[in-house]
Amino acid sequence: DPDQFLSNFTAPIILDEIQYVPELLPALKRKVDEIDTKGSYLLTGSQNISVIREISESLAGRVGIIELEGMTPYEISNKHDQNWVKSYLEDSECFCMKLTNTKLLESNKTLYETIWAGSLPGLIEMSPEVYSAFFQSYIQTYIERDVRMFAEINDLGLFSRFVALLAAYSAQEINKAHIGRDIGLSPKQTDKWIEILKYSYQWQELPAFSSNVIKRIAKKPKGLFMDTGLLCYLQKISSPESLAAHPLWGRAFESFCLNNILRLAKALDTPPNFYHWRSAGGAEVDLILERDGVFYPIEIKSSSKLSKHDTRGIISFRETYPKINIGLGLIIYTGSETYALNENVLAMPWNVCV
Repeated sequence: DPDQFLSNFTAPIILDEIQYVPELLPALKRKVDEIDTKGSYLLTGSQNISVIREISESLAGRVGIIELEGMTPYEISNKHDQNWVKSYLEDSECFCMKLTNTKLLESNKTLYETIWAGSLPGLIEMSPEVYSAFFQSYIQTYIERDVRMFAEINDLGLFSRFVALLAAYSAQEINKAHIGRDIGLSPKQTDKWIEILKYSYQWQELPAFSSNVIKRIAKKPKGLFMDTGLLCYLQKISSPESLAAHPLWGRAFESFCLNNILRLAKALDTPPNFYHWRSAGGAEVDLILERDGVFYPIEIKSSSKLSKHDTRGIISFRETYPKINIGLGLIIYTGSETYALNENVLAMPWNVCV
């Protein structure tokens, strides 16, 4: 009896894992309509596959949805006021001036340790010796509980292999037909399983950019695994030292930086649009932020030293679209200094505090 259940608790209350009891939503609607107080009910959950339709039908105009992704390095270090993306988008000239006197984030972890650990808050107080057991339990719980409950997947072992395979494709353009073919899936089944991972906050995609709106939809998206710690576990990277020499190091660093930029950008009152860009000739820009009619190109390089050669992607982007308003370009890298590579491109360490 949902109405009787809710009547036994005085608001405000938290209803955790709401996806397991969608029958509560009509009763919640009646409760919310009876009171004027905002924020009386906080609904939390790790899935939105089953409840998003019910929320749109039952609580339309009565609920605000906040997606909590992994933590940024600033949050883990208790620097909650840090958001360089905000300064970058609001005033690039002022942003450049701030960077001349900037400090780097202080942390007791190396870059390799930070990426290998990932961003899940449950790991912050744990010893690295238990990370593997944590991720193993996370995968087992996610697949055996959430996926089996909300998706018709007959072969959980194959789905586990698919998740691990997709982790290796993070920070790349995604050809869904090729991914599925590697493990014997049809394009339709591959697309369905990717959607499951997107709706359960394990995977996201950046659409391809083009000045033609139709072309933005037609080109391949760039896929992004949403936690690098889980990515490393699925690829059996056993330590930060192993990550440093691993063939996936570049993709792991790019995934790490992209995720953090997107998290900072989504925290803004007006988040930008997100794209990636790749030309027919192979020139590419890892991320493009669009806000107020200005396009901000960002490249990510997993090296400690840069040269003007590293600006070729951003230069090609400017040359390809001479009629659009393109703002200051950034190249985020593993070094420790901020400096201009040319008049339109700035080299910036991954861990700046602005």
